[in-house]
Amino acid sequence: MADDDSEAIMFAKALSRVLGWVYFLCWSGSFYPQPILNWQRKATLGLAIDFPTLNVLGFFAYTISTAAFMYSPTIQAQYAYRHPDSPETTVRFNDFLFAAHGAVLCVIIYSQFYPSIWGFKVGSRQKASRAILGIFWGSLLALVGIVFVVKTKGRRAGFDPAGWAWIDVVYALGYVKLLSVVVKYIPQAWVNYKRKSTVGWSIFPMLLDFVGGVLSLAQLLIDSSLQNDWSGITGNPVKFGLGNVTLFFDMIFFLQHYVLYRHPAKDIEEEEWEDERQQLLRQNIY
Repeated sequence: MADDDSEAIMFAKALSRVLGWVYFLCWSGSFYPQPILNWQRKATLGLAIDFPTLNVLGFFAYTISTAAFMYSPTIQAQYAYRHPDSPETTVRFNDFLFAAHGAVLCVIIYSQFYPSIWGFKVGSRQKASRAILGIFWGSLLALVGIVFVVKTKGRRAGFDPAGWAWIDVVYALGYVKLLSVVVKYIPQAWVNYKRKSTVGWSIFPMLLDFVGGVLSLAQLLIDSSLQNDWSGITGNPVKFGLGNVTLFFDMIFFLQHYVLYRHPAKDIEEEEWEDERQQLLRQNIY
């Protein structure tokens, strides 16, 4: 009986590793269809600039937080102190690699909105909305504030996990990532709704996101069950939240692309010309 349990645990650990790398490939691959589509069309029309703006913020925050959990002895020790029943974090190397890779690709996608760099045709709005910029700069200001609190109010300048500690900064970075995911999809869904079209915006990232989200949640559940302590989920709320939020918005985009706007109400060439005309009018050279 003990041998059976041992084999089951080994299988579960192996399955967790496989799921981790498969969802890493799915989520990492999801970054490529949109910039490739932009390159093919030589335009970013159809893609809301708010989306890559928050992606840049979110993925840089996520990269730093996963790196801290993976490679910082201080953060690992503070995590173990606060989660004595499951002292090992559920962050894996593929989480860090995914985050770092995503940060680089997000910068590339964001740069495609600058004609001086790529020469692409862009929409009339070349800057993120005030609401998105408010979230962007507000998140950075909040992080600075938490660092200040940890340095001034924490015990031993944040190295004692019994009070304000550096792990709280890492958690804050994770929540910035989670906030960016919750908000970033809304402008794109709104743009699709206004245009009554998804032309110029790729559905393939959402398909890969959906598969990756399911596998990510499956891995997290397996890891928590292996530790026999479901605080593995509460100890890694970002990963758990990312999977659920991603699945929710993916289904909205599936509905838009495959059901509501299968046949765009407006000719896309006409729309692109109108968008360009509005740009010229704004520059007073039309």
